[in-house]
This record gives sequence, structure tokens and C-alpha cells, in this order.
Amino acid sequence: MATKVAKNIAKARAAVTKPAYPLPEAVSLLKQVKYAKFDETVDLTMRLGVDTRHADQMVRGTVVLPHGLGKTKTVAVIATGDRQKEATEAGADFVGGEEMVERIQKENWTDFDALIATPDMMKVVGRLGKVLGPKGLMPNPKTGTVTVDVGAAVKEIKAGKIEFRADKTSLVHVPVGKLSFDPQKLVDNATTVISSIVRAKPSAAKGKYIKSLTLSSTMGPGVPLDSAVADAAGKH
Repeated sequence: MATKVAKNIAKARAAVTKPAYPLPEAVSLLKQVKYAKFDETVDLTMRLGVDTRHADQMVRGTVVLPHGLGKTKTVAVIATGDRQKEATEAGADFVGGEEMVERIQKENWTDFDALIATPDMMKVVGRLGKVLGPKGLMPNPKTGTVTVDVGAAVKEIKAGKIEFRADKTSLVHVPVGKLSFDPQKLVDNATTVISSIVRAKPSAAKGKYIKSLTLSSTMGPGVPLDSAVADAAGKH
């Protein structure tokens, strides 16, 4: 079994014959070499010319994918009064106040993909850093998850809003959909992400900003993208 998987991986990697591909070709190639029996996630990886050790070179933000991710995210909201009602009406899966904070703190409960909090609740939500921080679930004003407009925030996340952030090695990893998606939908989602990251370029970043782009699927090979992809996306 392991040998068969290894052969499949080797065969898929061998299909990547060019040094770089236009985005539509890269999507088509990933579909052609698919061998996994499940619907794989398609990921975009960008290597940036920034030094994330410096706060003024941090690249972080959010983007709403035009065609979503192929799954609906589970959203939790910590708020009080009318804001709880707003969140429920907008489709939040879990809504609560301090009792939810206690549950997360005592039980390490994190059965959600995104957590939204109102500014007045951040004094208690702040205690959850040790539980939420390592999982990237801590509400943050920069990503729109600390807000009074909880209804709009819930709807955006449900519609396919995702967060991107450069890691310590200056790489940004972002899912752009499922391999079963129509090819044009994957192209649209990837282009939207690339253009958002291009727009998020810190003023302190010097030299070449986007050093490389790679499109891959869960079990598939990494397909290098042509630098023209970033240039074109930057004009969107």
C-alpha cells in the first residue's frame, strides 16, 4: 500500500515538467495528476521578500474568496445583549457571553473555525490567549473578528472569508478551494488571494516582494507559478 502511494506521488511529481506555469495550466495539471480518493484542498503558497521579525514588515489580512472554500465554517461569537441576537440571526453556530469564555478556558473547547468578539468583551476574552493563540483563533481587530458589527462579520466568514499571515520563514499558506471545483473558480479564488497579498505589501519591504508562488493539492505535487501571475493579480 505504502509502495503504491509512493509510486503515485512520484508519478504526480514527474508530471511537473516546466520551471513555471500560468495559473489555469497549474490548476489543470493538479486535476490531471489527482490520485487520492477524497476531495483534496488546493493550497497557494507564496514566498515573500519580507523579514517578519520586524513589525513593520508583517504581512497579515483577510480576504473573501468569491467562490468560498467548499465548506461552511463554524463560527462562535462572544457578545452581550442585542449583539447576541444579531449573531444568531446572521447564522452564528455558537453564541454566548462570559459563560462561553469560561467553557473555553476550563475545557479547552475550540469546536469552531472562527471566533468573533465585541470590543467590550475583549477584557475577558483576553484571558484565552493560551488556548486560542496557538490555534490562530484569538479575535483580532486587524482581521475583523473584534467588532460591534457581529452580524456582518459572521456573514463574511460564512461566505468564505479567510485570513492570511506570513510565518517566520516569510511564507504565506492559503487554501483556495477544493480540487473538485470548476477550474475557473479555483483560478478566481487564487487570483483574489494573490491580489490581496500584493495590496498588503508593507511600505518597509525592500526589493522583490513576491519571490515565488506555488499551487498544490493535499496529496498532489507543488506546481510553480509564473511570476506574471502575481503581476496580473496585482492589477485586479
